[in-house]
Amino acid sequence: MPAVRTATSDFRTFWAGQTASQLGEQTSLTVLPLLAVLTLHVGADQLGLLRAVGQAPQLLLTLFAGVWVDRWRTRTVMTLTDLGRALVLGAAAVAALWTGLNLTALLMVAFVIGALSVLFDVAYQAGLVRLVRREELLRANSAVEASRSAAQIGGPALGGALTSALSAPAAVAAGAVFFVASFGSIARMSRFEELPPRAQRRPRIREGPRFVASDASLRTVCLASAAFQFFFAATMTAYLLFLPRELHLSAAAIGLTLAATGPGALIGSLLAARLPSRLGYGPVLLVAAAVGDGVMLCVPALHGGSARTILALVAVNLVFGALGQLVNVTIMAVRQALTPGALQGRVAATISFAGMGLAPIGSLAGGLLAAQAGLRVALVVTAAGMLLSPVLMALSPLARLGRNLPSPPP
Repeated sequence: MPAVRTATSDFRTFWAGQTASQLGEQTSLTVLPLLAVLTLHVGADQLGLLRAVGQAPQLLLTLFAGVWVDRWRTRTVMTLTDLGRALVLGAAAVAALWTGLNLTALLMVAFVIGALSVLFDVAYQAGLVRLVRREELLRANSAVEASRSAAQIGGPALGGALTSALSAPAAVAAGAVFFVASFGSIARMSRFEELPPRAQRRPRIREGPRFVASDASLRTVCLASAAFQFFFAATMTAYLLFLPRELHLSAAAIGLTLAATGPGALIGSLLAARLPSRLGYGPVLLVAAAVGDGVMLCVPALHGGSARTILALVAVNLVFGALGQLVNVTIMAVRQALTPGALQGRVAATISFAGMGLAPIGSLAGGLLAAQAGLRVALVVTAAGMLLSPVLMALSPLARLGRNLPSPPP
């Protein structure tokens, strides 16, 4: 992990808590669906419902989460959400021990965990700005995003192991341990941030979108994120069908190729700690976005399921993961630097909502295009569409950013 030099040890405590929380979230996201399949023997429609319920808070609560994060102390939000998730999983484990699991209970647990995770994720992004100095933002973001990437790699594997090795109640309870660890770590922080001025203690949702719309750079970040998420969701819909049906890859081969994105994201987090401050934020954003998104155009050119094809797919996903994470960390640091402290939560929520809101529509569009035009044509169109994101950045002030982070407007 990249080293981050902060004035106090609070960042290390924050980082440890955020890492434990992300690992708990990713583990739980795997344990709950696996238990539904292996213990309750649910069908595809019921499993889809469970996943949709867990993801619904991203659309329903993200903008409200921004307001709540800007209203309360960030440490309070993070510790309460950790405690809430630990209690929910603990209660579910006890209920499963006494009465057994059922789909209704899993749906309720999935929704609550998803809702509290939305709050935690918005809070840690806003809280990081209130914890470290401006010149440390890039390295700090690199560290926490590397932890998040590691959790996305290790969490599903750990969740699968827990589900197979333990009883259903024990597997559910195991996820709570990580949230307890995160709660204990963040609660020990000696100092975090002061509350916003009294005039800002009753923030409104519309102030976040209004501020984003008023700033050319943030407006571009929002539009580029929305364009990327839409076309990425469309691309993945066609991609996941293209691998088995056109390239005739086995499930193991598909898993291997997709898994390469995880190590790539870790590499991208490490690169983000140094490249923007050395080469300039604008050039790094444009080159990484253009190459990272453009590499997906190599996929529809592949044929057959040979070892060479699999290696090519691994390389594509590795590059896509590395450069995508480099863009993500860099753009997050720029967004945080441009946003006043009192608006951090709402701006983060606004941009997240814009991207996540278009993802389901993109998935639907990708499926319809694949059905009408064929998988190979759909991949070409949707992968090319992802290049709209770097084009938007190239036409904005983001392209002119140098080696130093910008300052928020007065």
